[in-house]
Amino acid sequence: MRLIRRFLNAIALPCLFLSLSGYFAWHAMHGERGLIAREQRIADIAAAQAELHRAELDRDAMERRVAGLRGDRVDRDQLDERARALLNMVGRDEIVIPYAPERRLY
Repeated sequence: MRLIRRFLNAIALPCLFLSLSGYFAWHAMHGERGLIAREQRIADIAAAQAELHRAELDRDAMERRVAGLRGDRVDRDQLDERARALLNMVGRDEIVIPYAPERRLY
């Protein structure tokens, strides 16, 4: 009986520390802020940065178009294109090719 109690007292503390370190090791890998979740966050950040880059390119293209219609110098081609689109008019010698509404030109 004394031998069994001594054995259990000797093994209890190492088992406790082993289970505690196993708990923390598992959460370091699989937890909400673990290494696996970190890889997913890095992939999400890369996708968001790519989307940001595409949005910035779209914004720059729109700013160039707007800059042609503002200021002291007005780009006549852009002004003519915009006026025709708004007024829904064409010249006598022009050919109109219709396209679907979801396939906008600009």
